Amino acid sequence: MQAFLKGTSISTKPPLTKDRGVAATARSSGENKKAKPVPWVEKYRPKCVDEVAFQEEVVAVLKKSLEGADLPNLLFYGPPGTGKTSTILAAARELFGPELFRLRVLELNASDERGIQVVREKVKNFAQLTVSGSRSDGKPCPPFKIVILDEADSMTSAAQAALRRTMEKESKTTRFCLICNYVSRIIEPLTSRCSKFRFKPLSDKIQQQRLLDIADKEHVKISDEGIAYLVKVSEGDLRKAITFLQSATRLTGGKEVTEKMITDIAGVVPTETIDGVLAACQSGSFDKLEAVVKVNLLD
Repeated sequence: MQAFLKGTSISTKPPLTKDRGVAATARSSGENKKAKPVPWVEKYRPKCVDEVAFQEEVVAVLKKSLEGADLPNLLFYGPPGTGKTSTILAAARELFGPELFRLRVLELNASDERGIQVVREKVKNFAQLTVSGSRSDGKPCPPFKIVILDEADSMTSAAQAALRRTMEKESKTTRFCLICNYVSRIIEPLTSRCSKFRFKPLSDKIQQQRLLDIADKEHVKISDEGIAYLVKVSEGDLRKAITFLQSATRLTGGKEVTEKMITDIAGVVPTETIDGVLAACQSGSFDKLEAVVKVNLLD
């Protein structure tokens, strides 16, 4: 027996079990998830209706539905980057809670999936599902689902006509929210079945407040003049302004974000260049104009 023990090496390390291997994999995947960067547009998207800026009318209607009133079919229209998609997603999260949100909300980007087949299959099948149950936190849960059709003005006329019938038929269990930039591209039978809300371009003051808040949370060095110029080049589109701010921050690598950097990222032609071209045109000399164009525009 002693000889056997002497000749045999016994490992003191515990065997790597399947559970330990799974746990290690779970830890590594959890670390990867934590390290994954999120675009600031998604990171600072409104999480509740109260965080939606500058759209008082639609916020008032959605708050009533959150308090127990019925929600009508909705049509949100207006310029891009004014909070149309963010508003309905925030309202849906508050209505259904984080657990039921995925089950009760169908979001389709109609510019990608805009044919009549999508309406007949995806939308119709989802709308026909019955809903039941309550929220785990005890809050009241509305007895309907929500179908969000983003960029609905890209849908074909045939698809819009098919959607009209589905809206009528499934009105007891489903509410529709159509989102578009141009309400004139939505057929009349659809617009007459929805409560229409125009999203106004965000005021400069609201945009500046939101951008300064993001810059403070992300530790971005930018002056008030830089924020004002960022608002100017984004032309009321807060999504564009946030994207420009994040791009400029990545480019500077911790240094202060300047107007020149924002100009380069946004692709804006500097005022001095425009003035120089106009002055050359007014001079009546083709040689001067050619020289200005070569120096400023072809470099």
